[in-house]
Amino acid sequence: MKPNFEAMTNAELKAYALAHRGGDDDLEALRVLFSRRKPDAETIIFHPPKTKEEEEEQFELFKRIVDEKTGNKTADS
Repeated sequence: MKPNFEAMTNAELKAYALAHRGGDDDLEALRVLFSRRKPDAETIIFHPPKTKEEEEEQFELFKRIVDEKTGNKTADS
């Protein structure tokens, strides 16, 4: 009997796909899992910095993003 992939949590889907790797059902489990992904519009790519100034700018940006995601507020934000 085929599991109800739509009713499974993401963790359950991942575990199922890993346990049934190479089978016919693992692709369906992965399709459902990938369909739940958020759009890449929120993706921020950090390229390797070329200067110390770029490195510091990226570090500050990264810190600000982490603070926003975790709800922390810094004194200068």
